[in-house]
Amino acid sequence: MPEMKRQYQDQEMPLLDHLEELRTRIIHSLIGLIIGMAISLVFSKRILDLLLIPTTRIDAPLHLQVLKVQGMFMVTLEIAFFGGIVLSLPYILYQIWLFIAPGLLEHERRYFPRLIFSATTLFLVGVAFSYFVVLPFALNFFIGLAPPEIKPNIAIDFYIGFAIRMLVIFGIIFELPVLSYFLSKIGILTPEIMRRYRRHAIVVIFISAAILTPPDIMTQVLLAIPLVLLYELSIWISGIVVRGKKAAAEAEAHAADPPQESSQEENSST
Repeated sequence: MPEMKRQYQDQEMPLLDHLEELRTRIIHSLIGLIIGMAISLVFSKRILDLLLIPTTRIDAPLHLQVLKVQGMFMVTLEIAFFGGIVLSLPYILYQIWLFIAPGLLEHERRYFPRLIFSATTLFLVGVAFSYFVVLPFALNFFIGLAPPEIKPNIAIDFYIGFAIRMLVIFGIIFELPVLSYFLSKIGILTPEIMRRYRRHAIVVIFISAAILTPPDIMTQVLLAIPLVLLYELSIWISGIVVRGKKAAAEAEAHAADPPQESSQEENSST
């Protein structure tokens, strides 16, 4: 273990080299994002059709309109950017891993590829949850508030911006268990700390939901409730990681120190 620490200490880079490495990873991430945006731009019409499906799952009919000359152009750019984030997410996470991997020990570097897979999967789960559950419910609730004599006509750029923001936000908040796992693995986070600051975390969650979502209580609650549930799930995940680390440490200590009884029996037999 000391040899491993010395090995990583010998590989420490000056500050300018760190900044150069960071610049390289940012450039590579931007290239991946641009490639993902280009692919999404090719299939932008199909992605637009998918984003419009939630409008057909509400009780009241919703009519979308183009109210600006550049309205559809802005919609296409938003779709391309959103699709680029989704497609390039594994590559961006890989670039993050390449940047921080030299500063990690060998046992810390082994589980990071699994974190990349888990983070990507949970992001897609959050997007799917928002697409199939939250977005139709929010549309049905808000459009249902209009009286029968008012016809709901919404600008398509406003709707697409609202939908994409909801999808991205829920994709990000579903990363909380992965963050908890990683921080617990490196010893920064423990379930005791998370339980101690549970009340503070709930307050921060509702404040964050109010900032990230449109200024209405219903959408804030729809975001805050999954966040609270994910926080509780993160406590459970952190507990599993901490217990596993303790069990591994005890097993290593037991293997390093021979049992006292066996040594006493050998001395008595002699």
